[in-house]
Amino acid sequence: MAQFREFYKKEVIPALTAQFSYDNPMRVPKVTKVVLNMGLGEAVSDKKILENAAGDLTQISGQKVVITKARKSIAGFKIREGWPVGCKVTLRGERMYEFLERLVSIAIPRIRDFRGLSPKAFDGRGNFAMGVNEQIIFPEIDYDKIDTLRGLDITITTTATSDEEGRALLTAMRFPFRGLTSAVDEASAKKEAEPLVEEKAEERVEEKVKEAPVAEEASAAEEQAPAAEEKPAAEEKPAAGKKPAADEAPADKEES
Repeated sequence: MAQFREFYKKEVIPALTAQFSYDNPMRVPKVTKVVLNMGLGEAVSDKKILENAAGDLTQISGQKVVITKARKSIAGFKIREGWPVGCKVTLRGERMYEFLERLVSIAIPRIRDFRGLSPKAFDGRGNFAMGVNEQIIFPEIDYDKIDTLRGLDITITTTATSDEEGRALLTAMRFPFRGLTSAVDEASAKKEAEPLVEEKAEERVEEKVKEAPVAEEASAAEEQAPAAEEKPAAEEKPAAGKKPAADEAPADKEES
């Protein structure tokens, strides 16, 4: 079984269940298929171009490709209905998860001047599409054996019912979107933070336990020490050269 599938079951499902409060794990969105497509308008004039592109896409996907044909004639592009104009392949199951793992861990980090995937590239129903300018970002392609650089489109179909769920799903599956944090990373960060919080709480308790006997000893010592006898305040002496004030004479009695 693909490691990416195990990662989805063990990490992504619990994280999304907690994030969206699903009452049933079966409601968690998942990826159903991945479609790789190469459009080759120049293949009309040169069949070898189509053969080389089909070979590149076969190596990338590990599966036989299907030649796409024009649905209608377009005079401006000199294309007639039924002419081959590209190739595509649809991945499901184990090969799909293997491709997603290679895409996230190897191919996307090799994109030149990469600044993150656009979080707005969803179709309103949780499906995501991205473009790749060069097929050489995939390790299966040997640069010395290709005839030219080609781009391809990658469409990821999910069971999500909204773009919010689709973004959360792919972000949890390690897709590097600009400005978004994975629910799996947040959950793991919380788990890592819990032991640190517990350790700090234990350290505080130990410090309080150590400080408590010291405070008790200090209070006991204060109780045992005899209180210093208070000395009677010295009687105030009249200032030199001054006589004590004479007793006030009784007030004259009122005449009857």
